[in-house]
Amino acid sequence: MKSNYGRLKRTILIRTGLVAALTLVVGYGIVRFFIDGIFQEAFTNLMMWVFTSLHLDWNEADQLYGKVFMDNKYIFLTVGFILLFLVFYNVWIKRLLRYLVSVEKAIDNVREDSDEPVSLMPELKPIADKLTSLKLTLKRKERSSIESEQRKNDLVVYLAHDLKTPLTSVIAYLTMLDAQKNMPEEEREKYIHVSLEKATRLGELINEFFEITRFNLQDIVLETVQLDLSVMLEQLADESYGVLAAKYMTCRVDADENLIVNGDPDKLARVFDNLLRNAIAYSYTDTEILINAHKKDDGIVITFRNQGHQIPEQKLKSIFEKFYRVDNARSSQTGGSGLGLSIAKRIVELHGGRIEAASDRSYTTFTVWLPAYAPAGPSRKGHSAKRKELVAAQDREEPDANRGRQRRQACGIAQNVERKV
Repeated sequence: MKSNYGRLKRTILIRTGLVAALTLVVGYGIVRFFIDGIFQEAFTNLMMWVFTSLHLDWNEADQLYGKVFMDNKYIFLTVGFILLFLVFYNVWIKRLLRYLVSVEKAIDNVREDSDEPVSLMPELKPIADKLTSLKLTLKRKERSSIESEQRKNDLVVYLAHDLKTPLTSVIAYLTMLDAQKNMPEEEREKYIHVSLEKATRLGELINEFFEITRFNLQDIVLETVQLDLSVMLEQLADESYGVLAAKYMTCRVDADENLIVNGDPDKLARVFDNLLRNAIAYSYTDTEILINAHKKDDGIVITFRNQGHQIPEQKLKSIFEKFYRVDNARSSQTGGSGLGLSIAKRIVELHGGRIEAASDRSYTTFTVWLPAYAPAGPSRKGHSAKRKELVAAQDREEPDANRGRQRRQACGIAQNVERKV
């Protein structure tokens, strides 16, 4: 504060000193030329007349005058100088109030809808700079809020339109199945399959509606436990077999053992599941998704890398904003509510971590950093790296649900992971 408001401090000290000096000069002039000069005899005669009118003789009045005024002369002078200083200082305070008036006008400037910078007196430049920064921050947040609300409204309109398409198809196919009792079995199975696909898509769109309404209505509360991220990442990749198989893709997990963190299993699983599903949705067909996880210093670094179209630098800056979607074409297959990455960022930050995105012509990479759990006892020496590749093959024997349940029990997740982010 001393360096920021040094000029204001010097101004106040200088002007206070000038007021004190002015008080001394004016007070001395009053004492020298008026009290001890022009009005001395008149004041003495007046006070003697007052004392003698109280039935005192001249000698008694003279003694009383000496005791009251002459013996206490310096007390009267001190009181007089103080009163004179207060009068001059009151005039200076009125000038000082101009600073507050200018600050009040500057605050009104911040509240106004204008791009004019805040201007104050030179002594208040630090306040002017802070108010200008505050005004720019508020304007930026206001624009961001308006853009977010516009994206939300557009998304609701898009989803409402998309709801109608699968619903119409489901009604049409079910009507045909109900009307044609003797429909060939092959054709009946085809219509049933199409109706199921449309109904599934309808459910996904409805979930997106719920996601939009819940985002601003509920806070994210963490229920933290100690959990092993290496097991969780293998589990999530394992459970994505069906989606990988549909695009002839593979997912490889390269993770150190014993990557222990203190976190909420469901919330972190939601983050990693969203990153994995985004990677699948925006990857080229017949490519590999690589998940890396290793300990670095006092944290754990997890990366999701996929091969797909490069995300422009400008879009990377907004990719974690609410209701933002990279695919401007609003593909009904890949376009979600635009909340997944925004919620993922909030969850990671609540865990004391951070999340970043990078993209080039070959790969798109999402990087998550989380603080590692530091046990009180002796740590296990050495971490053996293990690699696991999941190949989407037709002859897979173990059901996904059973394996997912086993791995969830292994890493301490007690309930099903909600994947729709």
